[in-house]
Amino acid sequence: MESDFCYREAMAISEPQPKLSFKQAAILSGLVSERKYDKVVELAGSDDCQLIATALIKSGTITEYQAQQLRVGHTKFTLGGYLITDGIGQGGMGHVFKGVHRVMGRECAVKVLPLEKSTPESRASFMHEIRLQAGLDNPYLVRAFDAGQDGNVHYLVTEFVPGNDLRRLIRNNGALTMNDAAVIVSQAALGLQYAHELGMVHRDVKPGNILVTPEGHAKVSDIGLATWSMSPDNDPRAGKIVGTADYLSPEQIQSPKSVGPLSDIYSLGCTLYYTVTGKVPFPGGDSRSKCRRHCEQTPWHPKKFAPDLSEEFVDVIADMMEKDPARRIQSGNEVAERLEPWANSPTEIIDLPIDRKPWTPPPPPKEPSQLRETPELPGQGHSGHGSGNQLTSGRHSDSLSSIPPLPDDWPVETVSKPNQVLAIAIALAIAVPVSLLIGAIVGFILGSRD
Repeated sequence: MESDFCYREAMAISEPQPKLSFKQAAILSGLVSERKYDKVVELAGSDDCQLIATALIKSGTITEYQAQQLRVGHTKFTLGGYLITDGIGQGGMGHVFKGVHRVMGRECAVKVLPLEKSTPESRASFMHEIRLQAGLDNPYLVRAFDAGQDGNVHYLVTEFVPGNDLRRLIRNNGALTMNDAAVIVSQAALGLQYAHELGMVHRDVKPGNILVTPEGHAKVSDIGLATWSMSPDNDPRAGKIVGTADYLSPEQIQSPKSVGPLSDIYSLGCTLYYTVTGKVPFPGGDSRSKCRRHCEQTPWHPKKFAPDLSEEFVDVIADMMEKDPARRIQSGNEVAERLEPWANSPTEIIDLPIDRKPWTPPPPPKEPSQLRETPELPGQGHSGHGSGNQLTSGRHSDSLSSIPPLPDDWPVETVSKPNQVLAIAIALAIAVPVSLLIGAIVGFILGSRD
């Protein structure tokens, strides 16, 4: 987990600090008072820092992330009016923390421009990102709440989106069905359409920049790599190849100065390809070879990895990934329209817990009735990368909970063969009176002989 990434530099602690004990760091941080710390030691009956940290976490005084940082002597957990509670990861421009506004109590994501990247160009680019996000208000884009400077540290505060990004979602659970992929990519397309109408181009559309909430809603993040298509001179990165090699459009590679909204459509098409296959369009090789293949080759047919895909759905992917922008789907709205037949019938809501760890533990074994009644998430019970994993709706499954358990001594065959049960019952009804009659006759004959 990327929770100890250059924290000292990101938090503007440049002077070397003497080694602090866990108690000293906790008190200096302001997270724990000395009185409370001593009380916890008294209740625990030990001053072992591991036991004390566990007790403080359980009481809600500190988070696991804060405990980890305190153990190595870090004491600064504030940026302006925000308390840092966790390390989320690293974005295109800087490290990202989870934070809480100390007055409002609102959870948020805090993006920090690291000191080692604080060059005049990076600061200009970061300020460009802040101004861009300040004007965005769309349900399918990550909203910006605040921005500020703490000492030498510049930061941007955005809404915190619980859940996973699309890349991690697929890596943990396998490729999505056409229906669920259509829902997520349609929403991302509508978010991009909104940005395009404001004159912006994302330039780094990829699964890692599409966040998916537990309810299955998509939000596009990292608009900070955008450029004003109407006035590229205002973007310090205009004219440079910006993005991720697996999702770059041919025009981004060949003529980065002329990148426009259609470049985002191509990258979103590559994202849709990955979403339903679990594979990037051009796997293997270095960035240079990937760029060449984006310009010259076509990827493997998606049905090679996901045989259940319909040809109509594959046509949408192909039209989004046309190498000639003029032949490509022309807008985010058109992408959503083309995907509408599948997006209107998602197989289930993607209800996944937030998980910032590299791996998600498998669910506990379930009873047969639970397996029939509970929709299956992609990847559960499968070892592949999603080809053939299906989200089942459960609408047509028979509920086994209403069938009473069978007695231990009841022959199973009689349950599945009712005609045999009736035949046996009739035979017994006939056989019992006949046997009694025969017994009576034999007894009468033997008695008469005496």
